[in-house]
Parts: sequence; structure tokens; C-alpha cells
Amino acid sequence: MSEAAAAEEKKGPSKKELKKLAKKAQKDAAKAEAKQAKGAGGGGAPANNKTNGSAAASVTTKKAATPPSPPVYRLANVPSTLTAASADICTIKACMGSLLYSKPLLPGGSTSSTLPFVHGPALLYGSAASSSSSPSPPPIMAFGGNGILKALSGQSVSSTTDDWLEFERTELRPALCSGNTKKIDVALSKINDALTLHASSIFAKAILDAFPVAQSLEGIEIKAFKCKDIKHGDYQCNIAMSLFQKLKGMGGLPAGVSSPQQVAQKIIDAVDVNNPVLCDLSVNGPGFIMSRVKEEYLERGVNEIVKRGAPVKPKCSTDDNDGDDGEKKNETSNTVVVDFSSPNIAKEMHVGHLRSTIIGEAVCRILEYTGKSVMRVNHVGDWGTQFGMLIQYLKEEYPNFHEDVPNITDLTAFYKNAKSRFDDSAEFKKISQLNVVKLQAGDEECRKIWQVLCDVSRKEFEKVYDRLDISVEECGESFYNDKIPPVIEEFMSRDMISVEEGGAKCVFVPNFKIPLMLQKSDGGYGYDSTDMAAIKYRLDELKARQIVYITDFTQGDHFQMVFAAAKKIGWVDDDSHRLDHIGFGTVQGEDGKRFKTRSGDTVRLVDLLDEAVSRMEASLRERNAAADDGSGGGGNVSEDEVHKTACAMGYGAVKYFDLRRNPTSNYIFSYDRMLDTKGNTAIYLLYAHARLESIISKGKANFGVDVDALIADGKSKIALKHKSERNLGLHLEFFADTIEETLKDLYPYHICDFVYALSIAASEFVTQCKVLGSPEMESRLLLCRATAITMRQCFDLLGIRHVMRI
Repeated sequence: MSEAAAAEEKKGPSKKELKKLAKKAQKDAAKAEAKQAKGAGGGGAPANNKTNGSAAASVTTKKAATPPSPPVYRLANVPSTLTAASADICTIKACMGSLLYSKPLLPGGSTSSTLPFVHGPALLYGSAASSSSSPSPPPIMAFGGNGILKALSGQSVSSTTDDWLEFERTELRPALCSGNTKKIDVALSKINDALTLHASSIFAKAILDAFPVAQSLEGIEIKAFKCKDIKHGDYQCNIAMSLFQKLKGMGGLPAGVSSPQQVAQKIIDAVDVNNPVLCDLSVNGPGFIMSRVKEEYLERGVNEIVKRGAPVKPKCSTDDNDGDDGEKKNETSNTVVVDFSSPNIAKEMHVGHLRSTIIGEAVCRILEYTGKSVMRVNHVGDWGTQFGMLIQYLKEEYPNFHEDVPNITDLTAFYKNAKSRFDDSAEFKKISQLNVVKLQAGDEECRKIWQVLCDVSRKEFEKVYDRLDISVEECGESFYNDKIPPVIEEFMSRDMISVEEGGAKCVFVPNFKIPLMLQKSDGGYGYDSTDMAAIKYRLDELKARQIVYITDFTQGDHFQMVFAAAKKIGWVDDDSHRLDHIGFGTVQGEDGKRFKTRSGDTVRLVDLLDEAVSRMEASLRERNAAADDGSGGGGNVSEDEVHKTACAMGYGAVKYFDLRRNPTSNYIFSYDRMLDTKGNTAIYLLYAHARLESIISKGKANFGVDVDALIADGKSKIALKHKSERNLGLHLEFFADTIEETLKDLYPYHICDFVYALSIAASEFVTQCKVLGSPEMESRLLLCRATAITMRQCFDLLGIRHVMRI
């Protein structure tokens, strides 16, 4: 036998094979029991003996009336002397289950001869487990700590319980065993999960306790929702109305229940008052169940924010993929490609590129925050027929470009001049078309000019990316040029190509009358060709499990066709892949049309951003001047810090003004509105954050209370006694829910809504509760810090720089 074969034999069956063997043993035991019951007769006579048939029937009837013997549970493969050192998780869980479910455990000996593939503790149960000797048929068997617990419970466990058992096995236990504090913190943080999940699980248990038949009903979604009006409650459950209709239709309403309100009340009565999350449950209106979150739960959550220095992430986070050295593992199942920004070579970035760039950056940050391995792709337009005229124009205008690389600072003017020559000169047009052929054929001179144009453009792009803190890796259209023919060949080999009149090779997909054109009639390639090659590369080579495209909404149908074609040929599996297109609306001027300069030109993005900073600088200097002349309303920013602060606030204002709305909507660009210190703007939020930090600083300077020292000491805790304190604590707990909601559609406005509501709650808190010099000063300063920490996390997810003072 080879070493590999010997190792495989020693290793034994896989977990999947063990499950199959266990199921088979269970089925065999059930069949044997049924056969034994069917063949039972009086006095040991055969059941089919006609002379003793009546006696047999009599005996059988008598046996049926005898109460069944209690089931026997035996725990096999346990050391005869159990010590703390030898006790493993399976044995501990078996003992826990025995006590919890009042199921006595008997010794089960060893299964080495009958079940040699089972090495750890195994639970033997069923009628065949009554004998400790080798029974026939074999007893039903469960193995693994969680499997033994489920078997001892004697009933099917809820999906929530099953999820928690799996979480303990796959995440919490390995983290604890590793001794890695970072892994342990990540695993433990998931126990303090999103409130929605906790509330939903509490309602689910109560509903099944009050109405057991609900488990078999279809179309019933048991879910808690945040109350729209916090005056009525924190969370609500709306299931009572639909559950009433279902139960009434099947005749399953309990006695005394004749309305949705009564159904709601029975659910409330079944909620365990000792649950850790919900209290003050009541029925509202036609059957809405309203509830409050317990004070101690909120206090535990906000104190955890201060202790960790970060808000608690939701369960959907996959940050536990860290290696032993703290570096994140790049698991292929975790890879997301985000395609955004995508300007064109030899053209300046204009206001039309604003939305894709800042939405894409925010989407990347959100995905990275939840543990995804994100590949930021800048699919620049660096290939196509326009390069023929650009190459020719550069050759004519800069004949010495070989020795003296031209400094083209105005790309817009360069492109316009080349286009004008192309339209006016037939000879220039003909040469330009020949240049395209030469470029695609790899002509050295054309390639060099093309590279010059790309390099010049990249420098201009970086001016925008540096201002907005954008991180993106260029992978333009040219990269996929040699990957297009194999894609076409693959579609042809699968008989999915339709050759249209003129020779164009097309792919038709469901629900669209117009096909994707993978190759034009002249043999050339277009956007369809490039995008199909790109999605193939990203799925196969980059191993992406999710791909997000962020472009204007007019390209929505195009990408839906690309997705459909990828599914049609089998590149995409709905169960393991996710393809998203975020289509955004138009940035408009005050006239409601596309935002342009007075001369009708598109606005350069650099100019637009710099204008926001310039206005913010003027505003900060006005505040400083007011402080100097004693007129009030002065600022705390020194002259040396004005420009840096203005950049953070100006760029942040432009970003937030876009991100705070549904990306599919159009909006009117207005400096006055985006730089307003009131309302839902980045400026208001940054001021709110700076106000909290100012209170914390004054606590140290004027009262000697150092928040950082309080946190390090760990003795002072946040108490939420005042209604505004509780309201702020509740809003802080909504953070995990907000992240989960954002991951559904990847729209950053969910985070904007959250941080704006949080800032309003914080403003109410510091207005209604005296912080400095109060008996509750330490608790309230810590609450200010928890809020500031959470606000900074939101700013970071949105790509906005925070400022500590203004």
C-alpha cells in the first residue's frame, strides 16, 4: 500500500461520508423496528399462523396499550476515567444535553468493531440501544457535539439554533482554540449581532410556541422591523395579521382567538420575559406587535463600542478570514470585482465621471469593511477607432515626440482639435483609419504614441483621484483585446452564435430582442465584445464571486444582457455568483439639464472640486475673523490648518451630496446646498462630530476627566438613564442593521441616512443632558466618544475625511 493510500485509510471517511453512513444506519434501524413490530405475535408464534391469529391479535392489542419504554441513550467511545484533560467538546456537549433535556446517559462501550470509522464520542439510541452488546439491527447513531445535542433534544431544532451551533463549531471554537486574540474578538463580536436578527428570532420562537402549526405554513415570513416612528416602539413585528388569515383559512385558530389582535397578544404572552433583548411588548392597531429594546442590552452595546474603539460589525461580516500573522487571507470565494470610474484616455475627467468614481469608492470601502477581498478595477477607454485620429494629430503637432515627450496639459482641447481635423480633412481621416489598423497590428510607432497619450491621461486622472482619496487599479479595454477571439470561439462551439446579415456574430439572450454583437461585420470588436471577455476573465482568472459595475443608468440593459449571456453559456451559477449593475442618474445644472459651463462645455472635475474647497476656505476664514473681532461664532482652526480642513470639508461635501440620495435619481448640483451648515449635508455632520470631540476635550482641560484614561481603566461604564441617552444608544445599535441593509443593494445612501439620524440624536442628547460638570459626566463623555467613533466609521465608509475641530 502506498503512503498516500495508507494515510487516506488512517484518515477515514470524510464528514460527508460519515453523515451518509449515519443516515443509512438510521434508516436500517427504522426498517428493522417496523419489521419487528409487524411480525410480533403471541407466545412467539408466527404472525401469519392462522390458528393463533386471534390470540396474536389479542396479544398485539394488549401490547399496544402498554406504555412504551423510555428511550435508552448510550454514549460510546468515552474514556473510562474522564478528566479535565481528556474531556473533549463532544463529551462536554453530550453531558450538557443530558442535563438540559433530562435524558440519562448510559455507557455505550466502544464502536471500534461495529463502527470502525467513528473515533470520537457517539450517541447510540433507539430500541436497539437497549442492549449494550452488539445489537442487531444497529442502533441509531449521532456523532459530533452538535449532532449529539440535537439528538438528545428529541425534536427538530430551529434554523436559528442550528445557525448558532454551526457558528460555535466553525468560528467561535477554532478562534478560542487558536489563542489568537484578534480572531477571538472577531468571533465574540458576532454574538452581539444586528438587532433585527435578535428581535426576529425572539418573535419566531414565541410564534411557534403560541401556534405550533405555524411551522408548517407557507408564505409566512417572521421578521422584526425598525419602527418608523420611535414614539411607538423600537422594533415591531407585523406577522399577526397574515398569520390570523392563514390559521383561519385552515381552521387552526385556537379557542378564544377570533382577531389578529388576539393572535398578536398570544404571541406576546409566549415571549420569554427573560429574553436578553426585548421588553414592553404591546399590540398596536390591527395587530402590530410593538417592542422596546432592553436598557441593559443597549448599555452593553455602547460600552462595547468604547471598549473596541469601533462599532460592532454585523454577522454578515467575514473578517474572520485573517491568518495567524494578522494578514487577511485572499480566499477566492470572497473575491469581489468592482468596476468603476472608467474615464477615457485623451479626455479630461468631467462631472459625468463624478458619480461612478465616488459611488464606486464607497461601495469598495463597504465591501472591504465586511471582509470581502475587493479588486478595484478602472476599465478605462484606452482602445478604439478614436485613437487613429489622436495618433495622427500628435504626430503632426509634435513631430519630435520621440526625443521630447509632449506636455499636453489640456486634454479636452487636444481631443477637440484632433476631432476637428478628422471631420474637416478627408486625407487626415483616411490616415487616421489606417493608424487604427496599424495600432491593432502592433505597429511600434503607433504603440509608442498610444502609450504617450495613456501616460498623459493617467497624470490628469490622478489629480482627481488624489483629491478624492480614490484607490483604483487600471485595467483598460486594451487588456482584453487578445481575450475576445477565444470567447467568440467558445460561444460558437456551444452553437450559441447567430451569424447575422453581413457576417456579424451575435448572441441572443432571453427577454431582449436586440442581441449582443461579439464581432462586427467588418471583423472589428465593440463594447459587447470587450465586456464579455472582461466578465469571462474576472470569473475564471480572478475567481470573482461577485462583480459590481457602476455606470450611468442608460447602460443598464447592456449589462443585463452581458449577465444573461454569461449565465446562458454557464460561466455564472446563481447559487455561487452575484452580478450587480448600479446605474446612476444625471448631475444637472440649475436649469435641470446636464451640468455644463456657460459656454456649453462639460465641467472639468478638478475645477469643480477645487471650487468647493475655495468656498470652504472662505467660510472658515470668516469664522476665524468673527472669533478675532469678538462678534461670536468663531472657529477653532488655525490659519495653517485652514486649507487642509477646507479640503476635507469641501471634497466631503461634494461626495456626500451625491451619496446621500438613491443613485438612480438625478440631482441638481448646488454649491450653496452642499456647503450648508444645516440639514442633511456633510458640513453639518462634520460640525456635529467636531462638537462631540470638543466636549470631550473640554472635559479633560476643564474638569480633569480624560476619556482615554477612563477607557483604559475600564471601570467607568455608560448608563442610559435619560430618554435622550437611551435614544442615542438605540441609534448606535442600528449600525449593524444599516450595514446589512446596505449589502443588499450596495447603495451608500443607507449609511448617509444612518449617520444623519445619529447626529440628530447626538445633538438632542448634548442639548437635553448636561455633560460637563454633571454627576453623570464620565458616562456621558464616554457616550460622546462612542458616538464619535461610530460617526468616524461612517465617514470612512463614505470616503469622507473627518476633522476633529472646526
